[in-house]
Amino acid sequence: MKIEKNKVVALSYELHIDDGENGKEFFEKVTKDHPFYFLFGTGHILPALEAALEGKEVGDKFEVFIDYENAYGDYDESKKVILPKANFKEDGKKQKDLLKVGKVIPMQDDRGNQLRGEIIKIDYKGVHMDFNSPLAGLDLYFSGEVVSIRDAEPEEIDHGHVHGPGGHHH
Repeated sequence: MKIEKNKVVALSYELHIDDGENGKEFFEKVTKDHPFYFLFGTGHILPALEAALEGKEVGDKFEVFIDYENAYGDYDESKKVILPKANFKEDGKKQKDLLKVGKVIPMQDDRGNQLRGEIIKIDYKGVHMDFNSPLAGLDLYFSGEVVSIRDAEPEEIDHGHVHGPGGHHH
């Protein structure tokens, strides 16, 4: 079976990054025991990575270089914002466990788009957050192997993501 639209794909890989100053360094490893699952053709992975994987079969190895412009783009200072501390209250109480520097919080914008924001500072002005990807401004080097491929279930295709083991559970 080949990787193509509406196939559930599992990958093991190593990701190395390069910021342009310090050379290539290790970022993360995903093993065969706990692979990364995704639904091919739905835009849930970087287009350059998806293009490199298309047509591959189980056991095929891959190496992909993606420059920052085709990955997560430049680091964008405008994606740093200050939000009122009141936005982080629940039932009128401050959420001390949530408000910690370094904490990454899933959020939504006014159009319902999912965002991930990292708290970088808390002061009298409010909660300073950075909505850049942690990989913004970095060149990416993927090397890995295709672990499994299967046909997506109709519900997975309808929802646009993988369900069950290794995927999203409703």
